[in-house]
Order: sequence, then C-alpha cells, then structure tokens
Amino acid sequence: MVRRALVLAAAFAAALTPVTCLGESSKPLPAKATQELPAELLALLEQKKMPKYSPIVVRLFKEEAELEVWKQDTAGRFQFLKTYPICRWSGDLGPKLYEGDRQAPEGFYTVTPELMNPNSNFHLSINLGYPNKFDRANKRDGSFLMIHGDCWSSGCYAMTDEQISEIYSLARDSFLGGRPSFQVQACPFRLTPANLARHRNNPNLSFWKMLKIGNDHFETTQLEPRVDVCNRRYVFDAQPPPNSPSPLVFNPAEKCPPFVVNPQIARRALEKRRADELEYARLLEDNVPAAPIYSGLDGGMNKAFLAQFPGRVMLAKVMPYASYLPQLPPIPWIDNDGSLTSKWFGTSFSKPVVCDAARASFPSGRC
Repeated sequence: MVRRALVLAAAFAAALTPVTCLGESSKPLPAKATQELPAELLALLEQKKMPKYSPIVVRLFKEEAELEVWKQDTAGRFQFLKTYPICRWSGDLGPKLYEGDRQAPEGFYTVTPELMNPNSNFHLSINLGYPNKFDRANKRDGSFLMIHGDCWSSGCYAMTDEQISEIYSLARDSFLGGRPSFQVQACPFRLTPANLARHRNNPNLSFWKMLKIGNDHFETTQLEPRVDVCNRRYVFDAQPPPNSPSPLVFNPAEKCPPFVVNPQIARRALEKRRADELEYARLLEDNVPAAPIYSGLDGGMNKAFLAQFPGRVMLAKVMPYASYLPQLPPIPWIDNDGSLTSKWFGTSFSKPVVCDAARASFPSGRC
C-alpha cells in the first residue's frame, strides 16, 4: 500500500507539471495540495462504499449557491457524497458570454489534471476549462474561470479555503485512481419543473432546458453523461444508429450527424421528461409567480455565509445583457426506436481573467 501510494503521488505530480497559467512547473507541490482528506470524510466514503480513488462529478447550482460532489461507488454508479455551500459567485443567472461580463459559466465542463492549480493565490483552484466546445461554437470568450478559495469572485465560483481543500483533494484522488478527467455540471439552479416555471420569462430558458437533458441523463442513471456538441448545441449520450458504417463525428459548429441515444438511458430520461412536463404544465396553469429576469445584484452567496461576509453581494455594476442573447437554430431531434434525446421546451436560446496572477497586480474586481 505504501509503494502504491508513492507511485500514485508521483504520477499526480507529473500530471500537474504543465500548470501553464502560473508558469511554476518546476516548483514542488505545496502541502495544501497533497494533504489527506479529513478523517470524517474518509469515514463517509467508507460508509457510502465509495473507493477513495474512484471518479467524481461536481455539480454547481447558482441560485441555491451550492456545490455538490458525487462519487462513484463500488457498483459503478455515481452517488451523492456531500454539499458545499458556495461562498460567492458573481454575475447573474445565465451563461458567460464574453470577457468582463462577470458571469460565472454554465454548462458541461471537463477538468483534466493540468487545470488543477496547487499554487493559486486563492488557496487552491480548479479551472473549469471555459470556453468549452459549445462556448467556442457560439463565439463566447473568457478564460481561467475557476472554482477556488478565498470567497472572492469575478466570474468564478468561490469557496472558503477549508472547502476548496476538500474539493481539491477529492478531485486529486480521482485522478490518482486513473481517471484522466472529471465532469463539472454548472447550472443556474436545480433544473426542476418548479424552477423552470418560475424562470419561464427568462431569455435563457431554452439554453437551460437543453442543459436539463444532460441533467436528466445523469439523475436517472447515476452515470456521467457523454457530452458532444454539434449545430452549436449540446448532445448527450449519442451513439451511431444501428448498422452505421462509420463512427460518429461531431463538429461543434456544423449540422449534427445522424445519431441515436443509448436506448436504456433514453427510456429512463423519457419517463422523467414526461413527468416533469406534466408538472411544468400544471404550474403554468396555476400561474406560479415568475422570477424577475434580472436580479439587480452582482451574484450571490449561500445564506450560511451572509453573517460571516456581510456586504460581499452588491448591486450590479453592469447592465443586464439578456436583451441581446444570440438566437440559435433548432436541432433536428431523432426520435425513432427509443432514440428520443428530447424535444422538450422549444428551440432557441440564447482579456483572460487570470485568477492566479499575483494579487498585487490584480485588476480591481477580477476573479
């Protein structure tokens, strides 16, 4: 066991060598990046039958200001492990569109070892990998958008130092288990019929309902959804049609190739979609109050931190950008033989922020 631990530690250190955003690849890993998980969290892993080095999925919910870690158990399914209240996120509900809009990203992101920053000036940080293929296909820009410590944010998801230490260690250990990456699912809120009904007037609604397809795949299977992008849209768990002579090739900005969704996943997601559609329709019929499109606040924080960090959520200094969201084309859904991905909810939707530069040289208000 000791030998295996040393080998894994060496492998992780090697994987973290290209920390290009800091240019400090020659420095040894600091103690904060190699510390063991707390004893109570190790006990929780054992209780939930989650191997220490098994893969993780991270889920972010802006409106609730919560970060969830899900971890693969011995049966190969992702189960809920722990919720961390988010200390600070910036911007408003909605995706990040351009550099300087102060928006924390929304979407499906892939974190690899080189995106883990052990030398962050915000204790520790995990780069989300924004912009991803979807963002680039939709001409969205920005960079170095992080989950980090220190409870300050300008486009990032900021935790306390204690929280990011645990989250970073869980991510590190998932790499030590052999996984080359882990998925981050960043959402405006929990994608329930009630929340979607409340936000039915928001111009981001169709984008959020597209995210819900991947959300439903994950929640109904407890498996990490495979994410592709074509026609400037997310596609989840796609596979070639039966008897297809060639593998699927997705071009983010071009028309989607013919594909089907794994039937076992599609059936479960379809059941959830139908139930959610009925609930959504009932809420609209009851005329549930609609949330304001623009909050007027710059981001938010979990209520657990309001007393500890008063004054960190302020009136926004930028105007809402919802009125000029780009209109995107519909995707030609395929819905034969159990291949329904989703037709739900309509068709259109909508320089580098270097979080780890020396704080003395940081532009005012940046992450």
